Amino acid sequence: MYVIDRFLSLFSLDMGIDLGTANTLVCVRGRGIVLMEPSVVAVRKGTNKVLLNGNAVGEMAKAMLGRTPGNIEAIRPMKNGVIANFDITEKMLRYFINKVHNRRWGYRPRLVITVPSGITDVEKRAVYASADRAGARKVYLIDEPKAAGIGAGMPITEPTGNMIVDIGGGTTEVAVISLGGVVTTQSLRIAGDKMDEAIVQHMKRTYNMDIGPRMAEDIKIKIGSAAPLEEELTTEAKGRDFITGLPRREIITSEEIREALREPVNAIIEAIRLTLEQTPPELAADIFDRGMVLTGGGALLRGIDKAIARETGLQVTIADDPITAVARGTGVVLDDLPRMSAVLESSDNEY
Repeated sequence: MYVIDRFLSLFSLDMGIDLGTANTLVCVRGRGIVLMEPSVVAVRKGTNKVLLNGNAVGEMAKAMLGRTPGNIEAIRPMKNGVIANFDITEKMLRYFINKVHNRRWGYRPRLVITVPSGITDVEKRAVYASADRAGARKVYLIDEPKAAGIGAGMPITEPTGNMIVDIGGGTTEVAVISLGGVVTTQSLRIAGDKMDEAIVQHMKRTYNMDIGPRMAEDIKIKIGSAAPLEEELTTEAKGRDFITGLPRREIITSEEIREALREPVNAIIEAIRLTLEQTPPELAADIFDRGMVLTGGGALLRGIDKAIARETGLQVTIADDPITAVARGTGVVLDDLPRMSAVLESSDNEY
């Protein structure tokens, strides 16, 4: 089996895949991150047929969100960090694998795929099946907090407490890890998407204005914050007036968006508190000394580290390039699969 595996590896690039609700990142062994695209697929409405000869995936599909005619639908097959549409997820995975390999045949890669720590057995089987049907030779699953900790350079395999908070698009993963295992965790289905929804609702309540999720995300990136800023910001929101039905725009401030984001941010802080309450005393002492590390796109929300530090009294560090930390963690695992096997789950079959 080892000889066969070595032979097959000559033709296939082993990949780590951060299969996220908002974005999918692919890391190739020895090359690092080679792909980062939105987890969006454009299909004909009422079918699972991908447009443009199967190429309307990722950036191209995201550009269609909210702008498609009635017979076309741009969908996100991942919801809250898990597969919501099995067939479309398989097609999306196959597209990304093909794009990385730059060929249509002869590949059977080994895949390391990240999943939320709160995933069910049924949801795990869906990931295995989608990856298998997309062309994987062997599938390994790794909890997102473990991958994030590895990618952030934390010593998660050592007998010490490591606290990681990964704020993604669909889920926030809070975990204390020691000796390669998750000691205590909270998997919260409140993250970047819920922040965008909070901004959409704020614009409806305050301005009688309907904005799309892409505009909400843009507002969050431009002026969103979780703590007061030294210099408050403003930006322009564009959408449709609920009363007249006509396009309009409003100038909005970072103060009002911070207030709109208070509920999802407080939910994340509460999950961190609950995780700390459930942490054994010796590991809690380690965390008091070492603090916690933030990863994921949500870690880029201005002042979120300060808000968490204020509420917990702990040191809070944002990982270098937090958006790619989980994917980089899969790359470290790929570099030494035998040694890292303790942090992985795997499918039974290898071809």
